[in-house]
Amino acid sequence: MERAFDTVILDNSEESVKRAAELLKRGEVVGMPTETVYGLAANALDPAAVEKIFIAKGRPQDNPLIVHVAGFDMIAPLVTEIPALARRCAEVFWPGPLTMIMPKSELIPKTTSGGLDTVGIRMPSNKTARRLIRECGFPIAAPSANLSGSPSPTKASHVFNDMDGRIPCIIDDGSCAVGVESTVIAFEGDKIRLLRPGFISREEMSEIAEVIVDKGVTEAVASDAAVASPGMKYKHYSPKADVTIVRGDDESFEVFAMEMAGQGVWFMTFGKEDTEAKGANVIPYGETDEEQAARLFDVLRELDEVGAERVYARCPRETGVGLAVYNRLLRAAGFKVIEL
Repeated sequence: MERAFDTVILDNSEESVKRAAELLKRGEVVGMPTETVYGLAANALDPAAVEKIFIAKGRPQDNPLIVHVAGFDMIAPLVTEIPALARRCAEVFWPGPLTMIMPKSELIPKTTSGGLDTVGIRMPSNKTARRLIRECGFPIAAPSANLSGSPSPTKASHVFNDMDGRIPCIIDDGSCAVGVESTVIAFEGDKIRLLRPGFISREEMSEIAEVIVDKGVTEAVASDAAVASPGMKYKHYSPKADVTIVRGDDESFEVFAMEMAGQGVWFMTFGKEDTEAKGANVIPYGETDEEQAARLFDVLRELDEVGAERVYARCPRETGVGLAVYNRLLRAAGFKVIEL
């Protein structure tokens, strides 16, 4: 893509928000902070503006976008039905990192919904994001602000590295608190179907209703399949290195690392102490689920900076927020897992 803009990084002041909103009103795309990852924002109701998101990211056209609102009052015109269970989830989890799939109205262009008759909607807890939406007066479509397939951005500098010359501006609101994209759910009667795990966990939602985990959370989806949630179908979140997940206990992983250590080989561990003393290239990504979620994409980008060629990542937990980390790592690894 040819350089179209001299991209600038703005602060999160009222003036900067107004400047970004004016660009969005003119059909441009800007980098927007949220509590999960930075988003690439455009007017969700303007197909020409949304098309610019796909061009900037190099994103497949059948990958649906999530629509962001600043209040529950903005939802009704965007959908044909708001399930009672959706209202209950909004009461408990909004504003926050939860996206709900509902049947879309004619206001939502097919470009935004990836050709589907449904749309994913969420209300971010990030105050700057909600200020921007309110200033615009329309809902904002905002997938992660990275080149398609690469690790999602959790800092404005990450967005700049990927989008310099592709968009006019980025609002810098510091590091994202959550670090992985929102939980995505759909509704099947009185049940919740989990399409993409995130910081709002299956266990938390189970207190409201029965949760069915879609097989696409932990299994590859067919290339010709229609998917209702972003992040299900294509290889995502990948550094330039070849990534493999390694499932095993501390001792077996240490032995494995000693055997595989070499030039260009890096190990993503929970902490440094297990393998660093053995001479392996180690980069820790956190000991708790929450630490791993917050650091995962930063670490994947750091691996590019150090020139990693092969990466072996310790397998996180597959419950709670750990399921979100596992889901992202699976896609970064192209579903390659070694059992020790």
